[in-house]
Amino acid sequence: MLNSLFSPSLTLPMLLLCLGAAAGLGILTALVFRVRSRTSAGFALTLSLLPVVVAMVILLVNGSVGTGVAVAGAFALVRFRSVPGTAREIAAIFTAMALGLALGMGYLGMAVLLFLLVAALTLLLTFTGFAQPRGIHRQLRITIPENLDYDGLFDDVFRQFGMEAQLLRIKTTAMGTLFDLTYDLTVPQETVPKAFLDALRARNGNLSVVVGPLGESESL
Repeated sequence: MLNSLFSPSLTLPMLLLCLGAAAGLGILTALVFRVRSRTSAGFALTLSLLPVVVAMVILLVNGSVGTGVAVAGAFALVRFRSVPGTAREIAAIFTAMALGLALGMGYLGMAVLLFLLVAALTLLLTFTGFAQPRGIHRQLRITIPENLDYDGLFDDVFRQFGMEAQLLRIKTTAMGTLFDLTYDLTVPQETVPKAFLDALRARNGNLSVVVGPLGESESL
């Protein structure tokens, strides 16, 4: 099962079997990594085709050092024209490439075992919420007048609503008459309660309070 299909030689049925298996495993890999994840249709298409392309490249460069070096240079150029992805997307791409490498060398059984192992681990860790944060992270920006001491000013409000906050940045605005405080806020649910915002506004003199996605730009 773990021996290469290409021993002693490559035939057309073997080639079609490996390329068909690459296409099938690529589609299944795309479906597995789309579970509870927001990925584009283009990324799913890439995952589906990548094992086939890699398998064919390995078949073409088998035994040719010069061709192998040229292909490595081509892959390096593709890397610099790729948009950076998430850690999950990088894992999916490496999985698809490993499947293509295995199938390109004729190790069909090894490719199937690799896919089953990665798919089982991915689904298990996804559905069990492995390493998921305890809450949802938001960016909180609060404007306060200069006569207020910002150190621990809103701690009791955060505790009252079961939230955690870490002060990330302090910025002076309006010729130094106001402070703009930026927090990394961890909330227990998707929606921020209106009562929480009202409590903050009562504390900062009804000045600006903005809640948005973590890492949002300065124009938030």
